[in-house]
Amino acid sequence: MLDQVTKYTVHGKVYEQVHGNPFDRGSADSYYGRPRDPHWYPKGSYRGTRVEAEQMDDEETEAYHAGYDYNEQFGHKKDWG
Repeated sequence: MLDQVTKYTVHGKVYEQVHGNPFDRGSADSYYGRPRDPHWYPKGSYRGTRVEAEQMDDEETEAYHAGYDYNEQFGHKKDWG
């Protein structure tokens, strides 16, 4: 089974969102009201070994922040109601 890939343009650059990738984790952290904490999962969300900020390259870190910024811009937040 292939993960669905969605593309978003943030700050003039196109990012792909796939479960667990840096963009996805950034947008998820924003959605759930968590602070910025760059990370990602190479095998999909919460699968495999979590890649921490200090292990990420500049492109991965940029994608994480773009995902966070994108979600913040549109205000899509979890309703804990």
